[in-house]
Amino acid sequence: MELTDLTITQAHQGLIKKEFSATELCQAYLDKIKEKNKEIFAFLTIAAKSALVQAKKVDSLISTGREISILAGLPCAIKDNILVENLKCTAGSKILENYIAPYDATVTKKLKEKGAVILGKTNMDEFAMGSSTENSAFGPTKNPYDLTRVPGGSSGGSAAAIAADMAIYSLGSDTGGSVRLPSCFCGVVGLKPTYGAVSRYGLIAFASSLDQIGPITKTIEDAKIVFEAISGKDEMDSTSVEKRFKIQDSRFKIQNIKIGVPSQYFVKGIDPEIEKLVRKAIKKYEDMGAKIEQVSLPHTEYALPAYYIINPSEASANLARYDGIKYGLSAKKEKDLLGVYLDSRQEGFGSEVKRRIMLGTYALSAGYYEAYYLKAQKVRKLVRADFTKVFKQVDIIMAPVSPFLPFKIGEKIKDPLSMYLVDIYTASVNLTGLPALSLPIGKVKDLPVGLQIIGKWFEEDKIFEIARLNENF
Repeated sequence: MELTDLTITQAHQGLIKKEFSATELCQAYLDKIKEKNKEIFAFLTIAAKSALVQAKKVDSLISTGREISILAGLPCAIKDNILVENLKCTAGSKILENYIAPYDATVTKKLKEKGAVILGKTNMDEFAMGSSTENSAFGPTKNPYDLTRVPGGSSGGSAAAIAADMAIYSLGSDTGGSVRLPSCFCGVVGLKPTYGAVSRYGLIAFASSLDQIGPITKTIEDAKIVFEAISGKDEMDSTSVEKRFKIQDSRFKIQNIKIGVPSQYFVKGIDPEIEKLVRKAIKKYEDMGAKIEQVSLPHTEYALPAYYIINPSEASANLARYDGIKYGLSAKKEKDLLGVYLDSRQEGFGSEVKRRIMLGTYALSAGYYEAYYLKAQKVRKLVRADFTKVFKQVDIIMAPVSPFLPFKIGEKIKDPLSMYLVDIYTASVNLTGLPALSLPIGKVKDLPVGLQIIGKWFEEDKIFEIARLNENF
């Protein structure tokens, strides 16, 4: 087994048993990045020097007999909208092409405190706006399973890096499915935590009521380890809360679990082969003793339209700060202030970002706010009420992550509405703040398929336990 094939637990055991050093492990991943990144383009920034320095520090601790964290010395990758001090943080945009992060995001700080080795920053759709990583200003990431196809988005670089063994684990952000979809398309595990379970401080804001940082890993156990490392209350993020454990591993029994299968997620349009695999996975749980119940989420059809009003509205407000004055790209050829604002944004933002800013500004404008944004928030409340009602009947919900397989690069990029439909099974989770995980369950035509496991608020532990039972399909 190569060093880059190891899980978090395996790599940790290897380090403490001195089967290899943290420096050797780091170098193995840097070599893999050098070998594969040119064709896959998962990384925008590679921090080889600082990564090796950190690895040597961990080796020093091990050599003196000091106890180390399970994440110490393990190479990871961070999505390029999460700040890592002294590294570029572009958010996949020309407007932040040369922006150097002046401080660490809370999640970065927590990982560093545990001795993590940060290999670099991963590619993404510009400002996390997209489902394919084709909207990156620096070029698309390719799916390691098929280089002609997309890896999903917006955390496509983070998922591709894990699928191609270029990092042990990575962090992504999920606003409407941006951790789960690329994890599904790349055949890895991805968790979108409960809103508030992980601090957003140091995450470049897109849609603040929807954004959440989550881990992308090789296994369920790895996802749990990383989630526990980054979760918890942060005084720098007022929406963050202390994580509450609902169940203990020793008490968990699948026979006590009721699984809800929403009829609205299995309708015309889903690839029949994907539906077959998802239903087969759910049947496995039934064979283990879980009770399966058909449930209804009647407002599902309105979730995506509501999402695509709330999402651009919040984006238009958050992206107003990029004015060419405070930081980032500045168009200096204009003499007047307004000209600098307009030219900087014209040159710096890509077409999808401009599209969403315009949509959001319109939805928030006088005379239209009540008709669009306010109405979308009311629909959001109805969608949440659907889940609240269903979770009185069942413990967990299972559904597909995507209705179709990874599509070809360029196939949907010129049709925004077609691209927005990619989020049809994932956006509801962000509207409601629920936790959800993408679990690989097999392949169709050699392309990965994922099962989406949606849990009750702050019941990530239950999701992990259920996913772990059926991890090795």
